Amino acid sequence: MRIHLSLCLLALTWSGSAAAHGQQRSDAPPPVVTPVMTEALPDYPGKEVLMITVEYPPGGADPVHRHDAHGFIYVLEGSIVMGVKGGKEVTLTPGQSFHEGPQDVHTVGRNASREKPAKFLVFLLKDAGAPVFTPVP
Repeated sequence: MRIHLSLCLLALTWSGSAAAHGQQRSDAPPPVVTPVMTEALPDYPGKEVLMITVEYPPGGADPVHRHDAHGFIYVLEGSIVMGVKGGKEVTLTPGQSFHEGPQDVHTVGRNASREKPAKFLVFLLKDAGAPVFTPVP
């Protein structure tokens, strides 16, 4: 198990990008992203798994973005609203999950509550060394 230096930059990029590109709500507090691990997959050359936790403060939201990866989300605490372009928004509570594919544009990602924080685990299957988060104008 090794954590890449790029993961440390991920938290800064995601938070800074959320603040700079907050398309969902200009006053939405950005999420806090914490790297958990990254692991190369020798059985799948050129692929890696990245795990992060994301914490939305009350009223927090992501900007519109994509991951160019298979993203699996598992809610740990609170309630979140997720959605991809062309799909329906879903509200998820602890123990529920969500998937977004490599071609999906993540149009909705926010805390369902303006009073309580929310936290979820993200498992990304992606190309090794590829960007984790790309804002979409």
